[in-house]
Amino acid sequence: MKVFLDSAVASAWALPAGCPPVQGVTTNPSLVLQAGLPVTLATYTGLLRAASDAGLAELMLQLPRPDVAEALQWLEVLQASAADAGVKLTIKLPCHPDWLACIRAVQAKDQAILLTGLSNPVQLLWAQGLKAQYVAPYIGRLAADGRDVWPFMKACAAVQQAGGPALLAASIKSPEVLSQLIACGAAAVTLPPASLVAWAGDALTNAAMAQFDRDIATSLTL
Repeated sequence: MKVFLDSAVASAWALPAGCPPVQGVTTNPSLVLQAGLPVTLATYTGLLRAASDAGLAELMLQLPRPDVAEALQWLEVLQASAADAGVKLTIKLPCHPDWLACIRAVQAKDQAILLTGLSNPVQLLWAQGLKAQYVAPYIGRLAADGRDVWPFMKACAAVQQAGGPALLAASIKSPEVLSQLIACGAAAVTLPPASLVAWAGDALTNAAMAQFDRDIATSLTL
């Protein structure tokens, strides 16, 4: 499973020991705003340079509007910047019919895409028909809406296994959810750096280590 960081704060991309290898970073306009940055082409090219400097292989960037002319203008610059930085670029677009013209235009430039925010199996089948490279459901939001997310995750995994879009699961709120995604075969997950840092350790592991230390000390008194 590939792990992506869900953050536009480049200073947070360096993780301590105990965290898994990171493939790259995903962003969206909300994350860019949370980072205190404007959603502009200059910000995105800066993130590409930062990803390269951090030694990350991939960056996923979400276009701000379903404006075909603007999308193609941004894409030309982003593809050139990604090539210069040696970073694989994926363009994120909402999984919504209002974005269809933009989706088609981006794909016509041989650009890999991720359809984000899909929430039901009809949207999944639409994404499959569009031949998207990734789909990204927001698991936490679906669960907060009272939905049973696991039939949908299994459907995403089945479509992935059949050669359809790879499942990149987002909005993961607990390590138990992460375990279930690993078990169902999700291709990738995206997590905030803080979650990876928090879950890199565990109270039960710490307790076992403390017990070992106590037992070693006791053994030396025998």
